[in-house]
Amino acid sequence: MTIHDHLAKGWTRDQMAARAARELQDGFYVNLGIGIPTLVANHVPEGIEVTLQSENGMLGIGPFPYEGEEDADLINAGKQTISELPHSAYFDSAASFAMIRGGHIDLTVLGAMEVAENGDIANWMIPGKMIKGMGGAMDLVAGVKKIIVVMEHVSKNGDPKFIPACTLPLTGRNVVDMIVTDLAVFQRPDHNAPFKLIELAPGVTKEDIRQKTTAQYIE
Repeated sequence: MTIHDHLAKGWTRDQMAARAARELQDGFYVNLGIGIPTLVANHVPEGIEVTLQSENGMLGIGPFPYEGEEDADLINAGKQTISELPHSAYFDSAASFAMIRGGHIDLTVLGAMEVAENGDIANWMIPGKMIKGMGGAMDLVAGVKKIIVVMEHVSKNGDPKFIPACTLPLTGRNVVDMIVTDLAVFQRPDHNAPFKLIELAPGVTKEDIRQKTTAQYIE
């Protein structure tokens, strides 16, 4: 296998976001987490209307602005500049979290450091590292109807991230519905069922997934 062949395997970050965007449904209210999930805003399918919510107090988020058109006052929860739409609405953090905790958000797309085979997620801290706080992650996984995790399949040092049990502090227990990695997609029909491998990224084999996944799943 050449280096080029190796690089061609799997999805880019943008392609991972595009795959997650295929789960959007017309009329959905959607919250996008920091990192790769923010790219989902650029891949909303044709003919689908969704309203993006940012927990810092905005409903109705447009795509990322072109260079030179940024407004420093318009940012998402990840402090990235964003664009507004004709129907965008602004409100305080209390109203934003009332939407999330009240079950009014249909779907959230989040990053993660670890996902366990039972749907536990760890995505807010690594012990010993400086962090700014939990942010909205714990509220999102507790209050939103469907949780999609978008993450690299393995960590920077090659360790699997879809594992039997999380080793990092948990954000939520048994909450994840779908996992999109750079190599594959896993889904489960409900929170009592195991995850099933439903899709492979280009150039990736089932054997590749077995080698890089320690969690139990159905093929």
